[in-house]
Amino acid sequence: MAPFESGARDFGSAGAAACRPAGLAPPPYADRVSNRPLFIDLAFYAVAALFAGATALWTTLEPHSQWGAIAFGGYLPAAICAAVLLTQPGAVWRGRALVAAGTAVAVTAMPLAFMAVDRANGVTGRAQEEVLVVESSGARLLDTGSPYLHADAIAALPEPLLGYNPYQPGMAVFGLPAAAFGEHWWTDARIWFLLAAAACAAAAVNLLRRRPGGLGAGKGPLLRAFQATFVFPVCALTFATGGDDMPVVALIVLALAYAHRDRPLAAGLAVGAAAALKLFAWPAAVVIGFLTLHNYGSQASPRLRRGGLRRYLGGFALPVAVTMIPVLAVDARGFFDNVIAFGLGHGVVTSPAQSPLPGFLIARHVPGGELIAPALLGVAALVIARLLWTRPPASAAAAALWCAAGLSTAFLLMPSTRFGYLLYPVVLLGWWLPLRDAIAGSAHGTLFAGVPQEAVDELEHETGPGPSLAVEWWR
Repeated sequence: MAPFESGARDFGSAGAAACRPAGLAPPPYADRVSNRPLFIDLAFYAVAALFAGATALWTTLEPHSQWGAIAFGGYLPAAICAAVLLTQPGAVWRGRALVAAGTAVAVTAMPLAFMAVDRANGVTGRAQEEVLVVESSGARLLDTGSPYLHADAIAALPEPLLGYNPYQPGMAVFGLPAAAFGEHWWTDARIWFLLAAAACAAAAVNLLRRRPGGLGAGKGPLLRAFQATFVFPVCALTFATGGDDMPVVALIVLALAYAHRDRPLAAGLAVGAAAALKLFAWPAAVVIGFLTLHNYGSQASPRLRRGGLRRYLGGFALPVAVTMIPVLAVDARGFFDNVIAFGLGHGVVTSPAQSPLPGFLIARHVPGGELIAPALLGVAALVIARLLWTRPPASAAAAALWCAAGLSTAFLLMPSTRFGYLLYPVVLLGWWLPLRDAIAGSAHGTLFAGVPQEAVDELEHETGPGPSLAVEWWR
């Protein structure tokens, strides 16, 4: 939404001029009303409804079909509401926010709750395998001190695939409620995935949002980040059917928000928690480390910057060590069999992550592909590391782009991969908008210097003019 959009709708140019400090010329778009945000919303919800409907009709996965049938009834009304808002005069941001919140409930929370209740009542086909794996790993962690089985024990199971736990030891924490209290809808691991991701997103919003007398991200970019995390079809589908990736990417976002606020210890703790859940978070930890080394305290001396890096690394190491060291001490072989060997395609069964992406196609169809695909992944990692060293990210927003690019490269080249990993770049790009807008807030602070906060809120300028045309267009 363009700055002054709803202000122009409510007060017109005279109202904006009355609130502007004397001597400051109006920005070139102060008298222009843009419906572009609503058109983007309308297109987004309409395409999402088509995706949900197609998923309900044609998928062969029962949980996905259930999600599609319910989510179609969330996205279609959202598209209709966006179309209605296009016809309404006056402020529209609150209407857009209400539509986004209602859609998130309809396409994420409702399908998840429906399937969790059905599953607790004994109905099959209401969760993907990763939910069963996480919950069983939580039970094993309580019983044996390790969330893993050895390869020979897995081979003896009736369904060996469900015996593999390809996650870091910390992921078993989400299975502890079911292990401790039995199978109920509220002990379903997906409920706790959603709660953890929502808590991280709320904390990131609190770190980035604009405050009276301060600088930060506007409401428009934050709304886009919310839509990317809780409404975008791939993310909503993941929350409802599996969910294990969502707290990982949400913790990465939280780490970026802390890095934006120059809080390296907190950033390290957040991304360390993500790394304690999944190896997929480790590349993001490297990117944020480069950001901390080169940009902690814009005017800080090299010694202080190294101190910031030490705090970041200490924060990162704490959750990783707390979750990994006890497990490695009692069951290092189990960790290797599940996380390393199975992830590289050397388990007693084949990984179900077989989306036809380059890494999988090379490993499956090229002679020697089982070695070539990991080698390409390693080369890509070295190239990215070299680029990070020579051109480190200058801000948390730039780091978000680096993370999105690096994780996209990883899921494209991994031998075992799936299209669902698209959620990582989607969420990171969604949060790039408020991260970038928070940097541009200095222009907003200059433009509205001396203006009462109440008047600024009424004008509903969703960001300052800022230097970023990309943020301006997508808000």
